[in-house]
Amino acid sequence: MGPLFHALLERPARRAGYLLIAVLVFGYGWIALRGPQGIEALREKHREIRQLQEQNAELARENERRRERIRRLQESRSEQEMEIRKQLKLLRPGETTFILPESPKDPQQPAPQP
Repeated sequence: MGPLFHALLERPARRAGYLLIAVLVFGYGWIALRGPQGIEALREKHREIRQLQEQNAELARENERRRERIRRLQESRSEQEMEIRKQLKLLRPGETTFILPESPKDPQQPAPQP
């Protein structure tokens, strides 16, 4: 009766051990996925990466526009003259300058009435 009794006790103990291991693995997985470095943190990191990539692309476009502007200023005498006149606020004889009020930066704020 010894080996038969031992076999009957061993099988439920083995099942209980497997069940305990499964519960522990599931619990660890649940805590890992729901914890501070879980799925939500991963989504936040992906969103932040996407935002930084968009900013990087915008900065690359801005750099390209500036390179093009520099190239035009280096190659075109008329572009150079226009830039100098704009920065120094110079006018040719007979030219008139119109100074317009600046538009408000906040779209919610109404424009000032004259």
